[in-house]
Amino acid sequence: AFVIFKEMSSATNALRSMQGFPFCDKPMRIQYAKTDSDIIAKMKGTFVKREQERKWKWKRWCKAKGTGDTPGPKKGTGTQGAQGTVPLSENPPNHILFLTNLPEETNELMLSMLFNQFPGFKEVRLVPGRHDIAFVEFDTE
Repeated sequence: AFVIFKEMSSATNALRSMQGFPFCDKPMRIQYAKTDSDIIAKMKGTFVKREQERKWKWKRWCKAKGTGDTPGPKKGTGTQGAQGTVPLSENPPNHILFLTNLPEETNELMLSMLFNQFPGFKEVRLVPGRHDIAFVEFDTE
């Protein structure tokens, strides 16, 4: 997973305090990203759109596999992709984080301990009857 911080000091704090933190019986391994996220690159003015690179890699992969498919949505899917998801650029910022694919042993206390160290943490809500889904709410986006 990727977490983006506005300030480097906040990222360093989170990295130091959460490194090795046991989550689902495994120590978390945290490191800085190798490149700036799109958001940070836009703030710095160094953003370069990567759509062409993705298309090129996809075409090369398809050619190697001999499928001849091309990237992008299939016919009849409108603006949504092949799996029915809206592209990330169309999703507005939100103060609620949606968690999915959580292990069965995940509980509210675990998630609260994990996320309460981040600024603006408000609460964790588990979905009744679904051990693999939760929501984490923050005061800000």
